Parts: sequence; C-alpha cells; structure tokens
Amino acid sequence: MKPVKVYLWTTCPFCVKTIQLLKSKGIEPEIINLDGDNEGLQKIRQQTGQRTVPQIFIGDEFIGGYSELAALDRSGKLKHKLT
Repeated sequence: MKPVKVYLWTTCPFCVKTIQLLKSKGIEPEIINLDGDNEGLQKIRQQTGQRTVPQIFIGDEFIGGYSELAALDRSGKLKHKLT
C-alpha cells in the first residue's frame, strides 16, 4: 500500500473529515500539522498550487483536498490509487 500524507490544521473541519475517512478505510496517514507553521504552509502551497487544507498525497501524487479524496472513494478509485 502506498503511504498517505495529509497536511492539515487541527481546527479545520475538512481536515478532520479527511482523517476520519482514511481511518474508516483502515488507512493510517502520516499527518503533517501546519498549525502555526507559516513557512511549511507556504512551501506546500508553492508545491501544489492549492491554498487550502487539507492537502493530501498518495505516494508522491498530490490528489487534492477532502472533496477529491471523497470523490475517489465514491468512485471506487481510492483503493486502486493506494496499490
């Protein structure tokens, strides 16, 4: 299984939903907490071009935020991306 990495803020409701969804699938993501880390936030924003959190990677592939993760799950493609 490919590793999953989630960049998040602890107070973000979509970040919480992301972790809940992943854990419901038996996935323990690596969590990178960006609370108070402006430098880290700027770096990930430059890397992905996305300004919001969560920012989710499966392996080396940036898949987007919660909406994109949920869409992958609904379509059945999440399992395929993980292998």
